[in-house]
Amino acid sequence: MTTVDMGARAGRREWMALAVLCLPTLLTTVDISVLILALPRLATDLGASGTQQLWVTDIYGFMIAGFLVLMGTLGDRVGHRNVLLGGAVGFMVASLLAAYSTSIEMLLASRALLGISAATVMPCVLALIAQLFPNPAQMGAAMGVWGTAIMLGVILGPVVGGLLLGSFWWGSIFLMGVPVMALLLLVGPGLLPAARHPHPGRLDPLSALLTLAALLPVVYGLKEIARAGWAPTAIGAVVVGLAFGLMFVHRQRHLTHPMLDLALFRNPVVSTIVLLGLAFGFITAGAGLVSTLYMQLVEGLTPLKVALWMLIPAGAMIVGGNIGPALARTVRPAYVLAAGMVLAAVGALVITQVSVSGGLATLLVGLVIMYVGGSPSATLANAVLMSSTPPEKAGAAGSLSSTGGELGVALGVAVLGSVAGAVYGSAVEVPAAVPPEAAIPAGESIVGAAAVADTLPAPVAAELLDSAREAFTQALHGASLINLVLFLAVAVLLATRLKSVPPTGTGHPGMPPEAAPPAP
Repeated sequence: MTTVDMGARAGRREWMALAVLCLPTLLTTVDISVLILALPRLATDLGASGTQQLWVTDIYGFMIAGFLVLMGTLGDRVGHRNVLLGGAVGFMVASLLAAYSTSIEMLLASRALLGISAATVMPCVLALIAQLFPNPAQMGAAMGVWGTAIMLGVILGPVVGGLLLGSFWWGSIFLMGVPVMALLLLVGPGLLPAARHPHPGRLDPLSALLTLAALLPVVYGLKEIARAGWAPTAIGAVVVGLAFGLMFVHRQRHLTHPMLDLALFRNPVVSTIVLLGLAFGFITAGAGLVSTLYMQLVEGLTPLKVALWMLIPAGAMIVGGNIGPALARTVRPAYVLAAGMVLAAVGALVITQVSVSGGLATLLVGLVIMYVGGSPSATLANAVLMSSTPPEKAGAAGSLSSTGGELGVALGVAVLGSVAGAVYGSAVEVPAAVPPEAAIPAGESIVGAAAVADTLPAPVAAELLDSAREAFTQALHGASLINLVLFLAVAVLLATRLKSVPPTGTGHPGMPPEAAPPAP
């Protein structure tokens, strides 16, 4: 393998390649949340229950989380560019299948295939950026651009969905993946390096299967506990998932070349940044779900208007994501990130004051504060992570960080969505005049209540919708209280575990002082 000059500066070609790599990054994160605004139409057209709606949203992120490290290892063996381009083909096919799904089962399968294909993006893009930008200063700038693409994808999912749903049918939200991946296939071979890792690890499909076997039963059990209480089936599912998780850990500890290097967790910077990504992905995805549903079904906004209003917190996220790294040049990253988490907690507190009528302005203020405070976790945290990890383990650390973030997003939708559903179900009062077969979906979710109301006489429909809106506003408050507690807990974690990391302006942003090389 050719020796890389660590001081070599990237030129126009490399920056063009970065722009190309940001497109699939943006797309795959958009696809996590793009489905949120389509849930009411989807539920009506495909007859999806409340639980099925959450699974359609969740399964994509869970498949990404389950296959990320496997795809990174595959990239080491056959080249990250080749794996990325292969994933682009799979993503295009799955996008078409999802767009034209004729049943909820077909849509679930398509979303799962989308997730497996999208799992090629994060580890391969990180590895390719490391190859394209060997100069440390340029690497930091490139990571900032890439982190901005991630933030935009998370927040713009509902925005893009709203714009498309304003003019087209719900399946149109999947078709945007086709031209983006087609562009990657067209220009990627000429712009992206084809180098492979000189000593790749073994492929380990069994470990990937154990990851999914641990993840899916736990999430299913949590959903059922939130929906129906502590039933034996739900508890059993959680126990089974945890057992598979222990098997996964045992296997990684005894493999010569594990799929997931658990030794990375002994590095306090790596473990803390992974936990930060997990927590912030959890919070933002869950908050995005309940907030956009509130705007659409409580405030009565069209998907297009929801999309336009969400541009405000989207802009706030970009601002915060750039302010954080700038402050960290002179202030320790631990304090910048921790202060941001406290500010984000204030935003969550503001959201608990949203009312049933006229609460849009309060919600937007809360989201803006939340995203300004939390957004440095995508740009600054990743820069700290990559600079604190030995070069030979940078790819593994990047895959681990991406896995944490993707898993957090998926869990946020699943858990906070389920919590919101549980609060809603306990608070809603379905009128006695609603037929028994319609009362069940109306009592499960506000989406179901809105669909049922269309079939009822006007007075009964109005009574049901009033109760559903009040109940869902309480659900929004409950989810926000959970977010507030998480933000404060993460702030304490960051302030204590990253305090040895010096300001990035020292030249060694992620390395504790004792680990930094001596000045020349």
